[in-house]
Amino acid sequence: MPASLFPSVMRTLIPLIAGWLLSLAVQAGVQIDSEKVVSAVTIAIVLAYYLAFRLLEFLGTRLRGTALQKAAGFLLGWARPPAYPDTGGALPPVTAYASGPRAQ
Repeated sequence: MPASLFPSVMRTLIPLIAGWLLSLAVQAGVQIDSEKVVSAVTIAIVLAYYLAFRLLEFLGTRLRGTALQKAAGFLLGWARPPAYPDTGGALPPVTAYASGPRAQ
């Protein structure tokens, strides 16, 4: 299992939980009857939460502000972005197969 799997899952799960909690807070004060509207609002809040803290994390990285980067990363569920292995930007070559029946 890759070492980056757990941080990736946490960075997806934490914004989803935060969006759900924020939508519950909004729902507590506002009457929303349609389940589809609640779902759409939840998705919008999750997206806004993730984008806001991901942009703050990126800004912290660019400005060498490790405290900002760590705080934003923590609010995303992991203190820093997951590191993925470098594949060199290319996939391995595809082997060409002859068309038609195989010779045995």
